[in-house]
Amino acid sequence: MVSKTYSYGYDEYEEGKGPSTMVEDILADPELSELTELIIGSWGSAYEDGCQPIIDGIIENAGRFSHIEKLFIGDMDYESCEVSWIMQGDYSGLWAALPNLKALTIKGSTDLVLGEIRHEHLEELTIICGGLPEEVLMSIQEAHLPNLKKLLLYLGVEEYGFDGDPERIRTFLKKSDFPKLQYLGLTDSEIQDELTKIVLDSKYISQIKALDLSMGSLTDQGGRLLLEKIPSYKNIEILDVHYHYMSDEMVRKLEDLNRLHIAVDASEQNEPYTSSYDGEVYRSPMLTE
Repeated sequence: MVSKTYSYGYDEYEEGKGPSTMVEDILADPELSELTELIIGSWGSAYEDGCQPIIDGIIENAGRFSHIEKLFIGDMDYESCEVSWIMQGDYSGLWAALPNLKALTIKGSTDLVLGEIRHEHLEELTIICGGLPEEVLMSIQEAHLPNLKKLLLYLGVEEYGFDGDPERIRTFLKKSDFPKLQYLGLTDSEIQDELTKIVLDSKYISQIKALDLSMGSLTDQGGRLLLEKIPSYKNIEILDVHYHYMSDEMVRKLEDLNRLHIAVDASEQNEPYTSSYDGEVYRSPMLTE
């Protein structure tokens, strides 16, 4: 895998670089033809300007990019741009433009559109955001991805774009069709306990090898469900619940599943926050703003 990152810093942005110049600079790179992985970092003004010119440039020059197998658009830390501020774009035309694409990662969900997803070879789809819009979830639900092996979705919170609910996730898992799925990640949610029950009752639980329910508000309620159900599924090899709000006792019990040859990550234990104003208890996912 030959990988290269293209990114603009503040100085380049001040000199006139931005999303409209990114693809031009990539096309001028003599190493482009050798790359298999293309990573797009900050385009200099991600909080003001979307990456649509980058997406459109790839589509317009599909012949120059058709060999790319892995694509990440939006690989930037909070110092460049908070995830909830990243202005994304419309990927509808990208699926046909990159026939050899095997892995797509998108960071940010503001103005994100996936359109009708049809791709014969995509194996991994990851969306990192503080709130996943229902429209995006619907596109994935209806997607034709016969070779998808890994699906990782950061669901996030309502304040930053998540407009679904537990029943919407239940419908998504029921109606989506990913016959080769091995890794299912529904993460970074403020309804992680409810999601745990829904996932454990879904058709995918008897199929996948890795279950990722990390980075959310998981408590002992969800932990008990995992202890009750996971041992009966011999196909599960990995259980990732890192960043959670479970008790010490529940963590020990889950980690004891290692004796069943299930690799469990229950690290990053958190304490809930109790408001001094109204006494309400808050459990925040890892990534929101």
